[in-house]
Amino acid sequence: QVQLVESGGGLVQPGGSLRLSCAASGTIRRLYPMGWYRQAPGKQRELVAVIISGGITNYSDSVKGRFTISGDNAKNTVYLQMNSLTPEDTAVYYCWRMGDWGQGTQVTVSS
Repeated sequence: QVQLVESGGGLVQPGGSLRLSCAASGTIRRLYPMGWYRQAPGKQRELVAVIISGGITNYSDSVKGRFTISGDNAKNTVYLQMNSLTPEDTAVYYCWRMGDWGQGTQVTVSS
């Protein structure tokens, strides 16, 4: 069984940046696909970004040009660099990998 542990959430002002990390542990034959979802209060969980394989990525339209997903195979870790954050990015961010979920990390964008 694979465990996913997120880190890097917190409170940031509008226009600021955060970097989330998700470390996978357990029996891992291949790291991808792996990515991030988010869930804002009262809303459904939605895809933010995913690494499908190698250099192939997919982003939600709402974060394109602001967020960047990347991975480190040696560390079994995926990152989400979030820039130009807005209050609409406030949500719990969940790491996802092939049906497994992390516990979530809160991101709050507020002045």
